[in-house]
Amino acid sequence: MKTIDLVYVNAGGGHRSAATALEMAIREQGKDWRVRLVNLFEVLDPQDVFRRTTGVKPEDYYNVRLARGWTLGLAQELRILQMLIRLSHRSLVGQLRRHWLKTQPDLVVSLIPNFNRAMYQGLRFACPLVPYATVLTDLADFPPHFWIEPNQAQHVICGTPRAVSQAHATAGLSAQIHQTSGMIINPNFYRDLKLDRQAEMRKLGLDPNRPTGIVMFGGHGSRVMRGIAKRLDDVQLILVCGHNAVLAGQLSAMQASAPRVVLGFTSQISHYMQLSDFFIGKPGPGSISEAIQQRLPVIVVRNAWTMPQERYNSEWVEENGVGVVLDSFKSIREGVAQVTAQAESYRACVGRIHNRAVFEIPEILEQILAAPPRIGVDFIQHLRTPQRLHLS
Repeated sequence: MKTIDLVYVNAGGGHRSAATALEMAIREQGKDWRVRLVNLFEVLDPQDVFRRTTGVKPEDYYNVRLARGWTLGLAQELRILQMLIRLSHRSLVGQLRRHWLKTQPDLVVSLIPNFNRAMYQGLRFACPLVPYATVLTDLADFPPHFWIEPNQAQHVICGTPRAVSQAHATAGLSAQIHQTSGMIINPNFYRDLKLDRQAEMRKLGLDPNRPTGIVMFGGHGSRVMRGIAKRLDDVQLILVCGHNAVLAGQLSAMQASAPRVVLGFTSQISHYMQLSDFFIGKPGPGSISEAIQQRLPVIVVRNAWTMPQERYNSEWVEENGVGVVLDSFKSIREGVAQVTAQAESYRACVGRIHNRAVFEIPEILEQILAAPPRIGVDFIQHLRTPQRLHLS
């Protein structure tokens, strides 16, 4: 039985969601594999020293910033983080080498950015012939040194033509590049729930005859939702706050002239999307893809506060005609008016998107496992002189 490591982090929630969705699809396809979900930070800090020293986990700092909307300047901070990763490269490679020497995987699949050079080299020193694959969970790369690294004899799995083009330009001839039809989303989003929509909406106290928006900002919500709810006082809304109980309480206490439902964390997002007519949220690749799979046009923003790795996503929305991109949620009323007035046109564009990535990737992984082992010419030098790690 082959052992597959799916590597994720909890920052933002999307990477773990992609890993669990891929694990579910592999299981449902009956692959004879042992799938392990590997939290990278637990490998790098098994004694939880960072949390015991600072009081928070590394990913919690990022998640709190998302919930509070503190995203201005993240592009500059990302480059600082990448510099720190390069300065720690030798130590990271050593830790990862020891981990994979002990655990002996047959394939390592990265679902995270920034650490792919260190993970690739750690695996190469531990298990030189074990294949390494990076699955982009963004619609495009944010070079340099984000998702795609140059001169690594690995596999790169991309969900858009833009990402494929970037992979060819960056990865060079060493990598094998595979394209899927979109982003990984949970297989549950493909199931027909056979809902009695009117009955379900009445259960929630919603009017089945009013247009309904679902408002989501990831697993930790965002205080931006307060302004959206206030400006859309007369619009029927389903507001999903994730783990942000404080935000859920604030939204529940707000007065509105239209019916609305406030939810905390729920695993039934597909259910609530099927009760909705349009999506409002940040341009995250997962939430956009989930909404489109449920045939919802999207309303997102692009401005200085948009996270750098998500800026192309709003371009993708415009290029495919699947929604409205605003400069600010202060214009949310205009966005809702546009989407509802042109609902038929937007739904036609949404209907042309056919994303089956979560079912396609296990087949790609099966092909990788069946292929003859490869090792890059670039890494042969590292194997001969392992003390000379590439730090650029």
